[in-house]
Amino acid sequence: MRNLILLSAFVFGFTATSIAQVETTNEKITLSSEAQAKMTLEKNEHDFGTIEEGTQATVTFTFKNTGNAPLVLNSVKASCGCTTPKWTKEPVAPGKEGVITATFDSKGRPGNFTKTITVTHSGEGGTEFLTIRGNVNKAAPVVAPTVVAPEQ
Repeated sequence: MRNLILLSAFVFGFTATSIAQVETTNEKITLSSEAQAKMTLEKNEHDFGTIEEGTQATVTFTFKNTGNAPLVLNSVKASCGCTTPKWTKEPVAPGKEGVITATFDSKGRPGNFTKTITVTHSGEGGTEFLTIRGNVNKAAPVVAPTVVAPEQ
């Protein structure tokens, strides 16, 4: 009787281990064939050249989802407060395009500039970096007119 119980326990344990290994193998196959989005940018940098101080310089970066699952942009952040990003908020279907627009405010920022926009998304790689650069010409100082009244 004791041998029968030990044999039953051994067979039960062996069967449970075999089933667990088969299920683990099936999960790995499922994960490798899972759909995934992929962000493909037309360009990832833009040079504004020389602009005048006070200009709102804007560029639009276009991207395409070349994967086989919807692409979601989780966050789009600029490296400083002088650059404001706007982006496609809804999921981008496979084969479709979305945009990221960056506006640089040059007021009070004469000289060369290079700014980075970090894009976090649900696709392959998960992060993209966009760069804008240029040179801001200092605005001429505003001179208040001087009024001279004749002496009396």
